[in-house]
Amino acid sequence: MEIYNTLTRKKEPFIPREPGKAGMYVCGPTTYNYIHIGNARPLVFFDTVRRYLEFKGYQVTYVQNFTDVDDKIINRAAGEGEEPLALARRYTAEYFQDADALNVRRADIHPKVTEHMEEIIALVRTLVEKGAAYVAGGDVYFDLGSFPAYGKLSRRSPDEMLAGARVEVDPRKKNPLDFALWKAARPGEPSWPSPWGPGRPGWHIECSAMSLKYLGTSFDIHGGGMDLIFPHHENEIAQSEAATGQPFVRYWMHNGFITVNQEKMSKSLGNFFLVRDVLKKFSPLVVRFFLLSTHYRSPLDFDDEKVEAASRGRERLKNSLQLLAEARRREQRPKLTDRDRDCLARTENIRRQFEAAMDDDFNTALAISHCFELARETNTYLQEQTVPAADVLAGIAGTFAAFNEVLGLFKTGAEGEIVFTERAGADLGEKAEKAGEAQENGRLAQSLIELLLQVRQEARAKKDWTAADRIRDGLKELGILIEDTPQGPRWKKQGSGNRD
Repeated sequence: MEIYNTLTRKKEPFIPREPGKAGMYVCGPTTYNYIHIGNARPLVFFDTVRRYLEFKGYQVTYVQNFTDVDDKIINRAAGEGEEPLALARRYTAEYFQDADALNVRRADIHPKVTEHMEEIIALVRTLVEKGAAYVAGGDVYFDLGSFPAYGKLSRRSPDEMLAGARVEVDPRKKNPLDFALWKAARPGEPSWPSPWGPGRPGWHIECSAMSLKYLGTSFDIHGGGMDLIFPHHENEIAQSEAATGQPFVRYWMHNGFITVNQEKMSKSLGNFFLVRDVLKKFSPLVVRFFLLSTHYRSPLDFDDEKVEAASRGRERLKNSLQLLAEARRREQRPKLTDRDRDCLARTENIRRQFEAAMDDDFNTALAISHCFELARETNTYLQEQTVPAADVLAGIAGTFAAFNEVLGLFKTGAEGEIVFTERAGADLGEKAEKAGEAQENGRLAQSLIELLLQVRQEARAKKDWTAADRIRDGLKELGILIEDTPQGPRWKKQGSGNRD
């Protein structure tokens, strides 16, 4: 098996740290929204890598984190009038619904930033003690001058790094590229106590702390999208190796971008698609098929026609599998003919080609082509044989099952058999749409309440107590309680906490 290593820019034989075992860490989502189709690509691909390593007999420890405290979460929560950690929990749950629909198996460990503050603070403290980080007020920055190998993953020049990192000007930094390990608390934001005062982690330090905790130093595979090479993964290498003095990761793997009309998908261009919206049109497993139909390091252009083509291709595989299942329920003969033995030999050869494709840097596109080759062999054999041989049907079925165990293109039942009845993706999309409408209605209700409070304050200023009391009593009938305080009126729903 060979893996393309982003660090060395070449394919290398896969030699894990411990024989027979493989440790994988893949950067998970920042939980402030539903995942988009660009998030889904690494989600599906690295699930397939994990599946194939297990297929090859490795004992895999798969870790995928959740960033559940971050500027994006805080800003989104403020806009929706929700507590940031509650919003993060909600979108974490929504993530699992999308992942389950895409037939993505749960990781062995799903660590959250908020549950690993002790490890994060300990790692920052180590970096400060080793002179690789410095304190500036309540913030702590990594000192790039302490790590001469910085840039070895991305191979960018200093000017390219400055442009790519979008650094904030801060006169307290020794170098504009020095990055935050710990951020001092700001009013209204979640914070945790630390030796440098209350605050929260920087983005990069969390992945180092969690991967080192669960996988140790020099673990086998670290994955993510190409957009994470710089600065996120570059910074992970710097802080991890500065702290431990050991190589951080053996193999770095990065999937290519999803494009729309040949342009990179991005929110700034307005051309990104939530998985929930895509699933209004297409079965989740068709989307999985589409995501695996191109080599993971190549760009993947997204449009409805390409997904429709993927749907037709997967339907051809499904038809062959159904014909095979029907044949296995009918009469079968025990003895093998030369044609039977030829079919078994062809099936075994297709299986070897499938494994060769996956061994060559997880070439799922080529592996899927061998699934179609097996489907054609199956169709031809069943057309020729009025009473097929039991051993041939079992051999074909076992090979299909092995391919599906790796690629996950069809759901399986309790006994491992392929299941043909599938849940449509539309129910998740509709759920998201209803949730979005509920959030919008909630924001509208909040704005109306605040407007009424403003009108009530103006009435009170004019000593129009009748109008002020009418607003208060009317809101009370609707379950909204008003409390007048020296700082101004506060409101809350009956049975809930106060709101400013």
